[in-house]
Amino acid sequence: MGLDMYAFITREDVPAVDFPDPADTAKLFYWRKHPNLHGWMERLYRAKGGKDEQFNLAPVRLDTADLDALEKVVRANALIETTGFFFGTSRPEERKLDIEFIHRARDAIASGKSVFYTSWW
Repeated sequence: MGLDMYAFITREDVPAVDFPDPADTAKLFYWRKHPNLHGWMERLYRAKGGKDEQFNLAPVRLDTADLDALEKVVRANALIETTGFFFGTSRPEERKLDIEFIHRARDAIASGKSVFYTSWW
């Protein structure tokens, strides 16, 4: 049990939040128990109009502006501490993985794909 976090790509033009799983998804990235990043994604989800109270299995699309904002926060080591049942604790070495994800996501968007985040806990 715990926080499993995923980024997927799809060729479909998905809405900003709360959409059904597209038929052609491919996994772009995976994190295990990185609650501070999950908290950032939840704030983004809410800012885009997401309504799922628990933010569990609730997708949020990321665009280039979102990735720019995330990169700024990650590089400044400024992800806000987030806690939750079975969420674990974010670790400093995840910063490098977060930057790798941002680069992969930018490449996917540049090639015409949509990128979205979802989690299961």
